[in-house]
Amino acid sequence: MNGFEVLEKEELAPGIKLLAVSAPLIVKKARAGQFIVVRVDEKGERFPLTLVDWSLDEGSVTVVFQEVGVSTKKLGMLKVGDHIMDVVGPLGNPAEIKNYGEIAVVGGGVGVAAAYPRIKALKEAGNRVTSIIGAKTSNLIIFEGEIGKLSDELHVSTDDGSKGFKGFTSTVLQNLLDQGRKFSYVFAVGPAPMMKAVAEVTRPHGIHTVVSLNPVMVDGTGMCGGCRVAVGGETKFACVDGPEFDAHLVDFNELLARLNTYVEQEQKAMCALKGR
Repeated sequence: MNGFEVLEKEELAPGIKLLAVSAPLIVKKARAGQFIVVRVDEKGERFPLTLVDWSLDEGSVTVVFQEVGVSTKKLGMLKVGDHIMDVVGPLGNPAEIKNYGEIAVVGGGVGVAAAYPRIKALKEAGNRVTSIIGAKTSNLIIFEGEIGKLSDELHVSTDDGSKGFKGFTSTVLQNLLDQGRKFSYVFAVGPAPMMKAVAEVTRPHGIHTVVSLNPVMVDGTGMCGGCRVAVGGETKFACVDGPEFDAHLVDFNELLARLNTYVEQEQKAMCALKGR
């Protein structure tokens, strides 16, 4: 049967699922920071998912996603043994991994899963890693155990205070800096407002800060221009120039506006899916 077989499926939290998919050719080239573009079926849209893990022995790649629209809902409906029509990758530039020294990695929501391979690679490079992960509420916290094992220090926050610090990940980072902590590098991945907040926390301190952007994307090769973002006053394509950029140069206001472009169409498509 054509397509990429689902080898493993797990629900990590309500509406957040993990899939391991057979993709032996992609595994050979996969690196931290890269992503794949998925099309579930013949009528489906193409959308990007960050590589969370990969196994050469099993020839599989692992992704984590939240069911927020029709395409991710369809992906979440697949069972072990089912097939995804198209999986293309690895795409994007690999992360710059080196020994920065004292660093912080901030992950929010489903972005916590995307932070995992970065933490793993940075730890292996000899860094002292402080990880800060957060979600709206405790039952949406994912990868806490896996990240805790890799990190020298782990902080958990929830918007409602049901677990760890009550508040945002950016506030946790601000508190650490206020206590005199010195970070030479900060990486953030998650919702755009969270990444914007982290950038504003580190800006006055002049800390090298990198974010992984996930704008609207179609082909993943720079042809469609759908993933364009403004960085340092220049237009960049997240798929070929990124997905990682200097957080202090990203125009987050433009990014947030573009992320909301197709909300109405997505709502109509979801209604059609539920009514079929």
